[in-house]
Amino acid sequence: MDIENIFDLEPYKLEKNAKQTLLTKCLNKLTQHHVKNCDYYNNMLLAFALNNSQFSRIEEFPFLPVRLFKDYELKSVPNNEIIKTLTSSGTTSQKVSKIFIDKTTSGYQIKALANIIKTFLGKKRLPMLIVDTPNVIKDRTLFSARGAGILGLANFGRDHTYLLDDNMKLDVIQMELFMEKYKDEPIFIFGFTYIIWKYLYSYLKKHNIKIDLSNAVLIHSGGWKKIAEQSVSKKDFNKCLFTLTKLERIYNFYGMVEQVGSIFMDCEYDHFHTPVFSDIIMRDPLTWGVLPFKQEGIIEVLSILPHSYPGHILLTEDLGIVLGEDDCPCGRMGKYFNVSGRIPKAELRGCSDTYAYDVINI
Repeated sequence: MDIENIFDLEPYKLEKNAKQTLLTKCLNKLTQHHVKNCDYYNNMLLAFALNNSQFSRIEEFPFLPVRLFKDYELKSVPNNEIIKTLTSSGTTSQKVSKIFIDKTTSGYQIKALANIIKTFLGKKRLPMLIVDTPNVIKDRTLFSARGAGILGLANFGRDHTYLLDDNMKLDVIQMELFMEKYKDEPIFIFGFTYIIWKYLYSYLKKHNIKIDLSNAVLIHSGGWKKIAEQSVSKKDFNKCLFTLTKLERIYNFYGMVEQVGSIFMDCEYDHFHTPVFSDIIMRDPLTWGVLPFKQEGIIEVLSILPHSYPGHILLTEDLGIVLGEDDCPCGRMGKYFNVSGRIPKAELRGCSDTYAYDVINI
């Protein structure tokens, strides 16, 4: 199957064996593409005599530590084909990753996101509230993971309305006008977790404001560390928002700028799910072997989307547990998992986490 046809598949309908066969073929082609076109990647695989290898299972593919993107400019296309450069979230004292995107990769990312998001929002573009400031997306050729996330999800909304001004203050009048305009329609809300908590929920609570968002779907992401430090769990987050807004349909997702488009949405049972074009493996931190389900390990993410850079198989700095495959009570096929947190001493890098860090340390 050609990669273009994969985006026509339902994202959570392919059973284990068919999905593994499909991913293995695509990842083998991608690996050889990057070996041929990225000297750094070829040299790394050459050092282990793997640069000409064909692999029969996804667990056999060599992975790159995600941190390498902070130290090297890894790209597999000529400079004149790069249409934008994404940077990872990072505090002001950290190096950031640079991810080089060409037209092909950008197209794959958009199609993949559409494939996933339509199963949560439907096929129709909804009026959209963005819990952030428009300043974050001003330079569209070079922007952060936060800006990339907003622009990526903005494709699935219309009448985009930013709720925060340049000083990150909630524009209550703007919010009320938007809600009055669309009071009889479903709406889409997107924002990063800490920013929603700090600048939307906390403001509403402080000023004793209640609003009716029962017709809305909220999708959020970007790290939980700052909220967890306040002893706020995902369950607490959802409950608190419901108390003031009547929001019931709240979905978190796990993703990273190094694999934009390959997001893992959570379901009604609080499990993250792997779509048809992505997968996940837990690695033993001592042996790098593959861990069985229900054992915590370092998360490895696999995606068929990265064409312009060798980011198709990455070892993250996060810990997680694969809970099962093809048998989640929600009915979605594929592996489903939970994220436990960061590896000890790993950098703070969630989009909203690092925003909070930078503000605190200015």
